[in-house]
Amino acid sequence: MDVETAIDWDEAFEYLPGSLVELKAQPGTTYCIDFYEPMMVPPIWLVDDPRPRYPHELRIVSRLNERVCSLESQAV
Repeated sequence: MDVETAIDWDEAFEYLPGSLVELKAQPGTTYCIDFYEPMMVPPIWLVDDPRPRYPHELRIVSRLNERVCSLESQAV
């Protein structure tokens, strides 16, 4: 894989959809991450924000709303 087209998986998993982030340039202004598109520059799209953002523009506030599977223990 070409170095320039390599996907930064650590970054992709850090900025998961549903996470609440704050704009560093506007403290107190928070958004929910809509999706992370690794082929776009910048890669992070926020709900109700028309322009994508770079990771260095954001501070993660909460990951409580992430859309991930919940793991439940099942009797075997």
